[in-house]
Amino acid sequence: MSDEGVEQATSGSVWQAKQVYAMAAVCLFLGLAIGYLFRGSQSPAPPISRPSNGQPAATASAMGGHMPSLDDMKQMADKKAAPLLERLKGDPNNSDLLIQVGNIYKATHQFKEAAGYYDKVLQVNPNNVAIRTEMASCLYYNGDVDGAISQLQQSLHYDPKDANSLFNLGMIKWQGKQDGKGALAAWQALLKSNPQLSEDRKAAVQKLMADVHMQGKS
Repeated sequence: MSDEGVEQATSGSVWQAKQVYAMAAVCLFLGLAIGYLFRGSQSPAPPISRPSNGQPAATASAMGGHMPSLDDMKQMADKKAAPLLERLKGDPNNSDLLIQVGNIYKATHQFKEAAGYYDKVLQVNPNNVAIRTEMASCLYYNGDVDGAISQLQQSLHYDPKDANSLFNLGMIKWQGKQDGKGALAAWQALLKSNPQLSEDRKAAVQKLMADVHMQGKS
């Protein structure tokens, strides 16, 4: 499910780059792979596409095929976000612009910055469940497991049946808190409250539940 096997590049920023792609593998596993089976067309941010060499397509292409560092990706995000940020000066509460900027920073693995812009959206529209789940993912990727869980619980306060929130809550409890029982409870609630899920989506969740059970027996 994850894209590992990053080849070593030149010295200097290699360790930073390895950290970037280790995190990218987590992103794919948590939110940008199975999670997007549940988001569908409602997702405010597209998943990062990855070619066979393990590099994110957009960043690898922009860097001429070389593995970018975190600083490289930050510079790319700042440049792409600049015209949107200029527009925000005259309309600081424009949710569409804030979401676009947040998406840019998330796609380039600048999770702290992305979470900040998603938070501004939620200050204007706190019941935006889709953006709250995006913010939760960014908090998780940035190391704030409890904050991520708190955001997902708030999402479920607004929409107790939200498939994204239930799925990611299970993933974070399992991977971030080693709470297999909590993960199973979230996924059981997901399957029970979303009977309309397609068979492949149900099978994906059931496979994860089986993995949790197997892990508990080992």
